[in-house]
Amino acid sequence: MVSPGDNGSTYDVFLNFRGEDTRHAFRDHLYQRLKQAGIHTFKDDEEINRGEQLKPEIERAIKESRASIVVLSENYASSTWCLDELVLILNQRRECNHFVLPVFYHVNPTDLRKQKDKFAIEVAALSRWTDQNVNRWKAALMEVAYLSGVVLSGYDSMPLLLIQALLK
Repeated sequence: MVSPGDNGSTYDVFLNFRGEDTRHAFRDHLYQRLKQAGIHTFKDDEEINRGEQLKPEIERAIKESRASIVVLSENYASSTWCLDELVLILNQRRECNHFVLPVFYHVNPTDLRKQKDKFAIEVAALSRWTDQNVNRWKAALMEVAYLSGVVLSGYDSMPLLLIQALLK
């Protein structure tokens, strides 16, 4: 699926993840394996220079990537950043043939489909949790839950499985 340099994209893969759940273990290990496989991957803490605005750079990186790996972890749906990125990633999928590989990392895809437990997001008094945003985010969670992905409950075979899925 991914072959570097196609379509003039800046990145082969954009990694979408909840930092508190995955940043220093799963995500770093996956990033290293993708790099070893020659897959040019956007990783926010390496690709965004200090002093640059975060949101526009991330939006640009998503649009300039051919694919995204969406790591859906336990606290993913509590992050408006993750959810906003997911909406943009899925828009790219519909409009630009952007490949999306969901990784259900210690979560059950059924929880996303049924929007239960940690994926039961609701309107709240916080400014970003409006009816409009919550409805967009719920639709995005539902859409990604029905994509063919990888369910991981362990750690050992994860990078190899993901790279194989990306290269198909």
